[in-house]
Amino acid sequence: MGAIRRIVYAQSGGMTAVINASAAGVIAEAQRRGLTLFAARYGMHGLLAGDLIAVPPLSAEQLQRLSHTPGGIFGTARRDLPDPEIDATPYDLLFQVLAHYDIDALLYNGGNGSIATVAQIDREAKRRGIPLTVIGIPKTIDNDLEGTHFSPGYPSAARYLITSFLEASLDLASFPAKGARAFVMETMGRNAGWLAAAVKAASAVLADEGPHLIVLPEMRWDKTALLAAADAAIARTGYCTVVVAEGATLDGEPLAYQGVEKRRYVQLGGAGSVIGGWLRDALGAKVHVAVPDYLQRAAAHWVSAVDHRVAWQVGETAVAWADEGTRSGVMVGVVRDPATSGWRMEAVDAATVGNRERRFPASWIAAPFQVDSAFLDYLLPLLEGCPQIPCGAHGLPDFFRSPL
Repeated sequence: MGAIRRIVYAQSGGMTAVINASAAGVIAEAQRRGLTLFAARYGMHGLLAGDLIAVPPLSAEQLQRLSHTPGGIFGTARRDLPDPEIDATPYDLLFQVLAHYDIDALLYNGGNGSIATVAQIDREAKRRGIPLTVIGIPKTIDNDLEGTHFSPGYPSAARYLITSFLEASLDLASFPAKGARAFVMETMGRNAGWLAAAVKAASAVLADEGPHLIVLPEMRWDKTALLAAADAAIARTGYCTVVVAEGATLDGEPLAYQGVEKRRYVQLGGAGSVIGGWLRDALGAKVHVAVPDYLQRAAAHWVSAVDHRVAWQVGETAVAWADEGTRSGVMVGVVRDPATSGWRMEAVDAATVGNRERRFPASWIAAPFQVDSAFLDYLLPLLEGCPQIPCGAHGLPDFFRSPL
């Protein structure tokens, strides 16, 4: 593919608490190798509009601060590309922009749809005879990317949810039993229940008292059984705790959704309130419903050290592979190395994993309304470590806010 000297990096889709750790890894490795690095403002929008910026050199201290900053330092977008045989216009624009900036490699940091875009761009570049290296950098809090042991972003979101649930549960248990009480937490998770299932880890502290019920999109259940299980928990402890994924369904339909956005994207939300209403009406419980929403993917103050380290590493690896010029149309896959209990990176064909969803395994679902403790063997190693978060005035986080 020839020597790689000029790279563009773009962030895509929903944010994670560690996506900027991947950005920091990209910047650090590009600097180390003496490569020219550009970044697209607002992801695919910037790539198509030619809104690219030259990334300035950053010090080690700045890179560390950046890596612990939530959100996307360069901005993001949810924009898929059409099949080029149906509409080639976006590809015409993209390749014109890349040629204008003399770009040799595109690094695209995103989830399922973004990795599919990596495969599309790589395939179209090859068809047109354009010498472009295209590499996908994985991220998603949903943990539904195939081809990787875990998706960077998931462990940190899971850690935040588990901790928040623990804290709320201990608060709930502090009151005397004067009538039925319930706490319901609604997590993200449209089609895959990895985040809601993660709260099972709270049982390592609360033993059998939490969460009492877990409801995943992958579960098949009925309202009568859920109320009976909740009633049993209340009879035993005086309260009931429930964790439900936003995409939980009953009789094949979502428990709740907020509407359809302009691009025909169904926005889910409200499953927790639906279940909370049932507990209130059928069991007479005093109910509190928590919807962490953006908090679970933006909680950079409580990231997993494993997640932070691997997110940085996938960014570094993408630059190294681009510089080597031997791989294209691939995603950086994270592989568990049992020999060292560490992690290694492996190239995964983007076309085989793009737009595919890894659902929560049926073998880890324990009826009724629970996940098997064997899941914790997978999850707990991903939560380890407490990185030191840079703090500034008044003890508040010293996030990286330099306009790049």
